[in-house]
Amino acid sequence: MSTSSVSKGCFVFKPSAKKKKMSLSLESYFIDGCEGAESSETRFKLCQNLWDKIKSDTEVLQDELNRKILDSLLDFTRKCSSARQHGDWASQMRASEIPTAALVLGVNVPDHDMTFQSLSELLHQSVTPHVGSVEAKECGALKHLMKRVLERLMDTVVDDDEEEEEETEQTSAQLHQSVHCSLSALCDWYITKTKKSSSGTPGKKRSSPAKDEQQQPPVVIIFKDFEAFNPRVLQDFILICSRYIERLPLMFIFGIATSPSTIQRMLPHSVSSLLCIELFQSLSCTQHLATVIDQLILTPRFPFKLNAKVMQVLLSIFLYHDFSVRNFIKGLQLALLEHFHSQPLSVLCCKKKEALLNVMQLSHRDLERIRQLPSFKRYVEKQESQEQVNLITDDDHLKETCRKMIKGLRKYHKNYYPILRCLHTLTSALPRYPLGKQIRELHLTCLEKNVWENEDYQSAMKLLKMLAKDELIASLCRCVEILKPVKSKKMKSTAVQLEELLAKFKQLDTVVTEMAPSVEDSITSPIKNLQKKTDLFQLQKTLLEMNETRRSKKLSPFEILRNEALEFIDSLVKSHLSPPESQTLHEVCYYSSSATVRRHLNATPRTSIQAALSSPYYYLQNENLKTEDGTVSNTAPDICIAYKLHLECGRLINLYDWLEAYATVVSAADGNDPDSDGYGKVDEVKHARFIRSVSELEFLGFIKSTKQKTDHVARLTWGGC
Repeated sequence: MSTSSVSKGCFVFKPSAKKKKMSLSLESYFIDGCEGAESSETRFKLCQNLWDKIKSDTEVLQDELNRKILDSLLDFTRKCSSARQHGDWASQMRASEIPTAALVLGVNVPDHDMTFQSLSELLHQSVTPHVGSVEAKECGALKHLMKRVLERLMDTVVDDDEEEEEETEQTSAQLHQSVHCSLSALCDWYITKTKKSSSGTPGKKRSSPAKDEQQQPPVVIIFKDFEAFNPRVLQDFILICSRYIERLPLMFIFGIATSPSTIQRMLPHSVSSLLCIELFQSLSCTQHLATVIDQLILTPRFPFKLNAKVMQVLLSIFLYHDFSVRNFIKGLQLALLEHFHSQPLSVLCCKKKEALLNVMQLSHRDLERIRQLPSFKRYVEKQESQEQVNLITDDDHLKETCRKMIKGLRKYHKNYYPILRCLHTLTSALPRYPLGKQIRELHLTCLEKNVWENEDYQSAMKLLKMLAKDELIASLCRCVEILKPVKSKKMKSTAVQLEELLAKFKQLDTVVTEMAPSVEDSITSPIKNLQKKTDLFQLQKTLLEMNETRRSKKLSPFEILRNEALEFIDSLVKSHLSPPESQTLHEVCYYSSSATVRRHLNATPRTSIQAALSSPYYYLQNENLKTEDGTVSNTAPDICIAYKLHLECGRLINLYDWLEAYATVVSAADGNDPDSDGYGKVDEVKHARFIRSVSELEFLGFIKSTKQKTDHVARLTWGGC
């Protein structure tokens, strides 16, 4: 018997489960390439715990900020739903219109998804289970918009008659019976749903309008990016929906990024008259950012901090790019991750008790890293010689010193932020805002240098010396309110001193001063003498007496007390608002690599593309592509060769000359003999490769066709890498 059939068989051996490649965890990604691998696991846990706290606080904060606008929208939907049940003429007229909420969210488009998600969840929980959201990118035509609306509301497959039927595997969504793509199908589905809910308790009668509203909940359709929709598609959809408003309690929510006038621009009067529009304005993104900074950054609760340059990068991206608070928080997350990944001493960036324990567990290598910190070197230079020797040679002594420094750093943060808020309270209402209108501006100034050495600070203090009594007392009262809740002995004693000053201000009203008339007489007496005939010597003598009198004028009790209060504020600023660089071991908590944050968040695509085309080895890591600076290997990709040749041309590039130069370079890469007849000649393959490269460069925006010469292209970029 022949066994050839067996020998020619194909046998499959399935790999065992143990050999399957396991996906890397977050901790594995963090540890890979991490500085100071011996403490990487601890730092990862600290980083994760800290971010979880920041994230939870952020979510609570955003819910509180959006609560007012979301509650207003919920009241609007309930009011519109209940209006359909009334029988008066006004309600019937309103019932013929589609209730529409125009929600103006601002230009911070990345933050809109979070708002709409919270709105959908609240509508599901308290108003109606029938809520569907659509976006412009998935609704290019009316049939697509209709299909998406029905799919989101009915949670089923919708047939599209114009699309070809294809055999595909059944999915969980396709297990339901498919329906026709029309609003009549939605009406039938809605009637069936409401009948099921009302037949749940057939023996009971309706006892309240609220129950009737629950039996006929509204159908809410959310248009997330209203401006991006095709106006014609929206108009047709609204016209169709208006035909079914008596059978279907529809309700629209328009997400608007610019202004409410967009509705008038996109919808003609014949369409907008079918809508009963009510305007809702959300909190501005700048106010949202100010609250986020106040709760997440200007607080001693979180040990992680940003230095002035990193803070400036994140604020610049917010103010000049997207106005997105969500992206600002993502930037904060990136800085947090980079700090714990690149700084081995970030193991001390945690709560006070945990940090003090981690100090005692530091290895000799970590202690050497502490000795190399610039802030620690400055501290050592100020110590006596014996203390310097102990700090450099004795590890146990260094650990005890580090514990004191960690405590001092925590005290610095506890005192810094209350005094910062007090100074902002005093100066934010001054003319021209010398120290900034927002507290973040004052915070940046304090991070960069000693704020009391700033000219703007000096001008602010001069303006404060001109404040009226009521304004000064009101500002000092707000400062006391800021300092009272702070759990710090220094701040509590400061609050007591401010209260004593306020008590003195209030006592001024009952004190009668008798110095004013005598001072006035002393000032006016030389003026009376001037009215008489006098010579030049007497005039000069009288003017000198007047000048001396003005210099020696006694201050009023209020002015003396005001100067005392401002001197006290100035002493607080000089004591507690020194920049963090003045604190030893500030590198443990402060992240300072602004270039890394800018590179990750504020990308420059053109620079990256030019770098890839000029030096492809940087991305491809192919040894054959290694060349000297300014040159490209002849084995480089075709587009790199074409790009390098186009850099050598002027504003207009002759395509034929460009093709010949390209063919010469490619022929050298193919290994052809330079003396042969075919060397540098253009064949069909080279011609096709060149055309593809030129098309790719045109797509990337480096060249364009020109009408000046038919066989030329125009160069668009200059100063290549």
